[in-house]
Amino acid sequence: MTRSRVLETFAIARVSLAIWLSVELLISPLWAVPSAALGTVVFADRARVGGAETSAGSTVFSGDRLSTDNAGTVQVRVRAARLLLASSSSATLAEEQAGPSATLTAGTATFSTANSKAFALHVATAVLRPNTDQPTVGKVIVLGPKELMVKSIRGSLEIAVEDDVREIPEGAAYRVVLDPNPPEPQGPRGAGTTKGTGGPPIKGAKSKFLWYVIAITGGVTTWVALESMESEDGKGH
Repeated sequence: MTRSRVLETFAIARVSLAIWLSVELLISPLWAVPSAALGTVVFADRARVGGAETSAGSTVFSGDRLSTDNAGTVQVRVRAARLLLASSSSATLAEEQAGPSATLTAGTATFSTANSKAFALHVATAVLRPNTDQPTVGKVIVLGPKELMVKSIRGSLEIAVEDDVREIPEGAAYRVVLDPNPPEPQGPRGAGTTKGTGGPPIKGAKSKFLWYVIAITGGVTTWVALESMESEDGKGH
């Protein structure tokens, strides 16, 4: 190989190395940037983020799991919403395309929002969110793998299971059963109805869940009894 050819090879290698280093310098900061913060812990008492104890002022991110002890509680501010977990509760935060959300897996959660897209709460296959852009406060209690209690404290809520979407008016409370067992076969004229049986409602053709109204007048004792039981267990917040 001639001297000029050797020098040319070294020059090409030097240029290639310079280009590679330039690309590395551009890409490295992108790799080093952490995921954007989702919210901040406002109050915490015997609460954890992941496996570590948390306190007011801590930052939370998408994917973080919040949990509380038997007598603990934690409240986080997530942009235009707040999420409060009562005792013996757990939820995982997420950033969805529509906005911030959390999946409640156990216990009790109360959330407040400033608009309809501020926050969504998942419980199994159900999704709860504000029904309007008005300030909204909702409370959800996990009763079992496919059962929950929902109360709209302020404003109206929307509960959706796939394409089955319903409204929970302000002040109303429901016990919700997800994906219940199919009803007994019925004739064409009796399908989807409970005719004179006095039993629970039967799931219609497009229904993905059953719900039972807890009336403010007659059924208030049911809700109060549940609240009382929560208080005895240290869950009433």
